Amino acid sequence: MTLKVVFRPAARAEFDGASLWYEDRRPGLGVQFVAEIDRAVNLASKYPDRYPIKHKEIRGIQAHRFPYSVFYTVEARQIVVLAVFHARREPAIWQARA
Repeated sequence: MTLKVVFRPAARAEFDGASLWYEDRRPGLGVQFVAEIDRAVNLASKYPDRYPIKHKEIRGIQAHRFPYSVFYTVEARQIVVLAVFHARREPAIWQARA
């Protein structure tokens, strides 16, 4: 069963900002980034318990090709994306969103 996906505003802003950053670096790279994050989010929505708990009840799935992870919680028939986060940023930022 595939769960509904809801992005918190901070996660949506991170996702949009990163895709623009990649697109500015090389045309088409932002589109590839979006496709990869969409793939990760879709996997999380299909198999929400498959990915490891990273902090409290927050699970994470790492993107391929890009140094980003998607952090989410599972809530009443939906996953809530808390962060689309670069691996070199301070993890306390996404952890505080629990």
